[in-house]
Amino acid sequence: MKQLLLYCRAGFEKECAVEIQHTAALHNVFGYCKLTADSAYVIFEAYEADSLAQFYRDYPFEQFIFIRQWSLLLADLLELPPADRIAPVVAVALSAELSGCGEIRVEYPETNDGKTLSTLARKLTVPLRQSLRQAGVLLPKELKRAPVLHLFLLTGQQGYVGLSYPENNSPLENGIMRLKFPNEAPSRSTLKLEEAFIQFIPKHEWDKRLSGGMNAVDLGASPGGWTYQLVKRSMMVTAIDNGPMAESLMETGQVRHLTVDGFKYEPQKKNNHWLVCDMIEQPQRVAERIADWLINGWCQETIFNLKLPMKKRYETVTDILQQLEQRLVEAGIKYRLQVKHLYHDREEVTVHIQNLVQRF
Repeated sequence: MKQLLLYCRAGFEKECAVEIQHTAALHNVFGYCKLTADSAYVIFEAYEADSLAQFYRDYPFEQFIFIRQWSLLLADLLELPPADRIAPVVAVALSAELSGCGEIRVEYPETNDGKTLSTLARKLTVPLRQSLRQAGVLLPKELKRAPVLHLFLLTGQQGYVGLSYPENNSPLENGIMRLKFPNEAPSRSTLKLEEAFIQFIPKHEWDKRLSGGMNAVDLGASPGGWTYQLVKRSMMVTAIDNGPMAESLMETGQVRHLTVDGFKYEPQKKNNHWLVCDMIEQPQRVAERIADWLINGWCQETIFNLKLPMKKRYETVTDILQQLEQRLVEAGIKYRLQVKHLYHDREEVTVHIQNLVQRF
């Protein structure tokens, strides 16, 4: 197995390719990428199988920015005759001597053409699961702790078969977190912060880190999409924006709206657990302001978006974050940083930083 199949947002194949090649090379795994514009996937082919297998096993998947899911390919592109699409998949799994897999996921690219395969994917899942269990590839019952077998459909007659491990992959179908837009929210941007909370904050820590009564600041808040997520969790929010806030949020009594420039506002007290920020501004400038907040002790945790340039997106993000981290290190701050191109993001990435020492 010398190939990785990588899922990404359509239009971000180059970023996905640059990221996997750069990351793999840092771990002495070298190879090249095969990609097609707007296909929503990339194939990385390594020159040496053993080093790729070790990298795939050891590198933390959660540290990728633009890669939504990855699997080790078991074979080259597979032909799936309409008369029997099941047998070729079973044959590949048996030839790879697979057994003890916990589940089968039939997936497809997140493109307009790919979405037309969703019905076929659902129809194939049950009979494919039954055949793989009869062949001994899958366990008799689904087991989340066991390896995952993937069938990634490119068309109704072609697909890739891959393997991933539950401790180091995305648990989501197609690597996508689908959320329902709350009708009472003032803008669809609210889904970005909701996804970020789910992505970055372990569920068992929500009661402690996303609890009611916390103080939060939303920079660039208007009309209140991100403020809505904070109010929903019973936080007290200071909304900073020259634009108007949704009346529904102001009527809760949990929001104080200040018409101030988000880059100039400074809190009077150091009692804000959360700072969130989704301002349309140069990413370097946003990162520098976020660093100011952390270094001055104005917040304990922050989630913010960095708008991406048209070119060299991966390089831009990594350079900016490297500079931000350097400032935090020089200030003696112990922190945890996570960054992801979320499903509900577009031309941006979402960053989470937690001060591991400061407590309010």
